[in-house]
Amino acid sequence: MLSVAPARICLFGDHQDYLQLPVIACAIDRKIQIEASINDRGCFLIHKTNMNESVTLPLLIDKRKITKTDYLETALRVLSRYGCIPTRGYDVEIEGNIPINAGLSSSSALTIAWIQFLIEAYGIDKKVTPDLIAQLAYETEVLEHKTSGGKMDQFTIALGNMIYLNTFNNAHTIFFNPIGQMVIGVSGIAKDTLGSLSFLKENALKAIDQVKQKLLSFEISTASISDLEHYLTFVTPELAPFFTAAITNHHLTKLAKLELEKAKPNLVVLGKLMNLHHQQLKNNLKITTPKIDNMISAVLDAGAYGAKIVGSGGGGCIVALTDQNNTNALVESFKNAGAVDAFVVVQSSGSETKKIF
Repeated sequence: MLSVAPARICLFGDHQDYLQLPVIACAIDRKIQIEASINDRGCFLIHKTNMNESVTLPLLIDKRKITKTDYLETALRVLSRYGCIPTRGYDVEIEGNIPINAGLSSSSALTIAWIQFLIEAYGIDKKVTPDLIAQLAYETEVLEHKTSGGKMDQFTIALGNMIYLNTFNNAHTIFFNPIGQMVIGVSGIAKDTLGSLSFLKENALKAIDQVKQKLLSFEISTASISDLEHYLTFVTPELAPFFTAAITNHHLTKLAKLELEKAKPNLVVLGKLMNLHHQQLKNNLKITTPKIDNMISAVLDAGAYGAKIVGSGGGGCIVALTDQNNTNALVESFKNAGAVDAFVVVQSSGSETKKIF
């Protein structure tokens, strides 16, 4: 049995999903793959090929404490509540080509590939859909351990393609119109996902609450950027940047959606919106680093329409938007600016399982 899940990049809406605001994200052709075969040992014998690590997991997870980032064990616990009960052992090989801890959701891809395998192997008391897979992964990564993340990663990976996701009700739109080429630059600086998300979410929610205390009908999802200055009169100075970023990035995401819905989206417009989005992430949320800023300057100088940091921040990757004939120049520009790797990516279908005969 083979279970495959793609990486994802966020194009618009970073640090918006945990505020239940919409995002625009894209599954890409970097993958995590799980190959599994039945064994007679009554356990999971797991080998992580890229890391040359092996681990043995029991079929049934007891009530012992599971660490927040042990998504394999956590998924076993979560899925057991839905009737997915392991009854026989498997040898499991995990491998992939997604840079780890780099903002491309390698952990969510692994979680989804693992959940798909478990459901295929043991069944579940639910109709299996991409939305169900995404929700189970969200429960595994976020709800079970009460961490600060949102739903973007799980739903983008399970659904595939480029989507506009309403993270409040999980409604989504798939964009089918071409948007040029995307190039990824890997900074090599490890990001701090849980720490960054917790800090940024806490401050954004505090700022929103300050406005709600003065304007009882205020809702961040319907707030207009034209009223930003008025709202800021209710926000303390130290929280103003977080509130400004939330309102502005929501506005930019809506503008990007309008452009992407056109038969032929304008790459210049999308690039400008991407650059404006990055400025909020850099100047107000302060999640970039000097190296990442230098890499972005390099690809913009090399002709990229737009570029932005991807992921929770403090490190990770950059995505740049360009034409077909300029991809090689951007790859070289990334590398010359210090990227440990750079490569062209294309949109991918969502996660899937396959039988191996």
